[in-house]
Amino acid sequence: MIKKSTNRTRRTRRHIKVRGRVRGTAERPRIVVFRSLLAVYAQIIDDVTGKTLVQANLSEIKKAKNNLAGASEVGKLLGERAQKLGVKQAVFDRSGYKYHGRVKALADGAREAGLIF
Repeated sequence: MIKKSTNRTRRTRRHIKVRGRVRGTAERPRIVVFRSLLAVYAQIIDDVTGKTLVQANLSEIKKAKNNLAGASEVGKLLGERAQKLGVKQAVFDRSGYKYHGRVKALADGAREAGLIF
């Protein structure tokens, strides 16, 4: 029996490949992105200790919609919170999503806030 490949399984496979290459440390933690139909979520993780340092999502921003502008605001909020903790550099984990649209807007917003990756 051949199992049908769905968008979810293809993204999961891509995510596993990306995670094989991307590693977050205390000096350069990993920025993880998750996007759904309703919101965009991002968090900064130190993979050495396995702890989430900072998180931000669309529901924290008043009057934000799930579009490019909203994703950019989430990135800016994440970057500001990271700066308060002293995180200046990070690695970007796109979680198997293509690097365009809301994912790219979130990364650009984080760069505007001062994160380097």
